[in-house]
Amino acid sequence: MAESYDIIVIGAGPGGYVTAIRAAQLGFKTAVVDREHLGGICLNWGCIPTKALLRSAEIYHYMQHPGDYGLKLEGKVSVDAAAVVKRSRGVSKQLAGGVGFLLKKNKVDVIWGEASIPKAGQVEVKETKRAEAPKGARGAGTYSAKHIVVATGARPRVLPGIEPDKKLIWTYYEAMVPEAMPKSLLVMGSGAIGIEFASFYRTMGAEVTVVELLPQILPVEDAEIAAHARKRFEKQGMKIITGAKVTKVAKGADSVTATIEADGKTQEITADRLISAVGVVCNTEHLGLEKLGVKIERGVVVTDGLGRTNVPGIYAIGDVAGPPMLAHKAEHEGVICVETIKGLHTHPMDKAMIPGCTYCQPQIASVGLTEAKAKEQGREVKIGRFPFTGNGKAIALGEPEGLVKTIFDAKTGQLIGAHMVGAEVTELIQGYVVAMNLETTEEELIHAVFPHPTLSEMMHESVMDAYGRAIHI
Repeated sequence: MAESYDIIVIGAGPGGYVTAIRAAQLGFKTAVVDREHLGGICLNWGCIPTKALLRSAEIYHYMQHPGDYGLKLEGKVSVDAAAVVKRSRGVSKQLAGGVGFLLKKNKVDVIWGEASIPKAGQVEVKETKRAEAPKGARGAGTYSAKHIVVATGARPRVLPGIEPDKKLIWTYYEAMVPEAMPKSLLVMGSGAIGIEFASFYRTMGAEVTVVELLPQILPVEDAEIAAHARKRFEKQGMKIITGAKVTKVAKGADSVTATIEADGKTQEITADRLISAVGVVCNTEHLGLEKLGVKIERGVVVTDGLGRTNVPGIYAIGDVAGPPMLAHKAEHEGVICVETIKGLHTHPMDKAMIPGCTYCQPQIASVGLTEAKAKEQGREVKIGRFPFTGNGKAIALGEPEGLVKTIFDAKTGQLIGAHMVGAEVTELIQGYVVAMNLETTEEELIHAVFPHPTLSEMMHESVMDAYGRAIHI
């Protein structure tokens, strides 16, 4: 007889394991199924290990410029690629163990294997050879559940003719664990993943070229912020080609040559390695969703905003349920989903209030509408800006380049967008996120007291600038 649960979550990434823990907190008998690693791509091959790599690059950058801070460094600074990778992998391993502890603490059963849904209310798990099962995990078998939550995430998109081979053409998997630092690199795609790797390898000394199909790098960001970031990247020696397409890739013994079309012209660029960062594809296959009649559009499982699909008892959250494909969005979607199942008062997440962060150098962070989107909606806006050069803390840190931009609805004073580029802005953006969620007006933000000296003062000044009240510019 199949072991029975109230809720089974398929996928133990940030969306899946958070969903499972919250379900257990609500009193549901809960299990989570995974085939490879607790914490999912984010913790093992995405968000966390890339931040560890970028931290190593940041420290290396500072070590190369000790004189900027009145210091002297004896001897030559060099990169130990193996040690950098080892540290990054160690961070992931530690946190994956932490996820296992949290699941055990909350009495969530872990089932190890490949999951499918042969019919509503039933999960079939087959043995996996991808990774060793965590201690105490259940194995292959048939399990039943009143509610099944699909949280299977996404994988790198593969373009025909430019298929990753793990040697010369990389996805983020290979880019995270280089055996040696390439001397030159071509990056296809300038979204968060592409730009973060471009920034990491450029700081580590590689000659980097970024090719972007659209006319703007970081396409989802505000145009003014993206333009500022581009100038900074190019100042660092990064080459950027926008409005361009890689039409062909030829492999050599230890290099690749890409044919690039832009402005009606073609050119060839040869590099040691190519990173394909052209988006992701949702993991909807092999689950049996189509056979069950679950509605899927453009590769994304369709839900009602509360995690429910069109088939009773089957839910979807996270990347597999559509953009924005961010770990924090997946976590909150999972919580909303199981709280809805519990019968608590819930409402769909407002995706306009989900922040996005890119951890390159300089950092980029945003929430809400860009200036262009606000104007497309026919809104009359008030826009404030404040440069890092006007902030004492930024100058003291040796980080005087950057910009904070705020966008308000001119009629109501509602904060509808905030965009930043510069040092530590990924930590600052949450202040604006909270303000937007509380429906804070410009008047309340102007009257709020910001501590001195901090980078956060620029947030205050940007708000005041939108209303002609900025003090330090």
